[in-house]
Amino acid sequence: MIDPAILIGTWQLADTRAHDGEGRPIRPPYGGKGLGVISFDTTGRMVAVLCEGGEIEPGESREYSSYCGIYSFDGETLITKVDATAEPARMGSDQVRRVTMEGGRIVLHPPARPWKGLMQHRQLVWEKIR
Repeated sequence: MIDPAILIGTWQLADTRAHDGEGRPIRPPYGGKGLGVISFDTTGRMVAVLCEGGEIEPGESREYSSYCGIYSFDGETLITKVDATAEPARMGSDQVRRVTMEGGRIVLHPPARPWKGLMQHRQLVWEKIR
């Protein structure tokens, strides 16, 4: 169990990983060179912005995501009630992430999702900005 107070502050995206349903590594989210910032305040609000930072293949679109809202964290599961987003389908949704620690970094584990015919299991690794 993680102390919920550890989230308070601003974090930068340090690494991204993904694997398929069989556990085999696949292309990492945001091309493996993602840029991102996530911030949690003491009033229970958060904001997250992520984008693909590296080169993209011709014909591909740059991966981008942003949302904010009221969050709760019980030491294992982070839930954000989205009240603003770049993706209209997320508006009003609960974004649920399992949270683990790797050293001083937090790792967010979104639910698995379809990606190019596979089930993609993502891990987004964040380090606190001091």
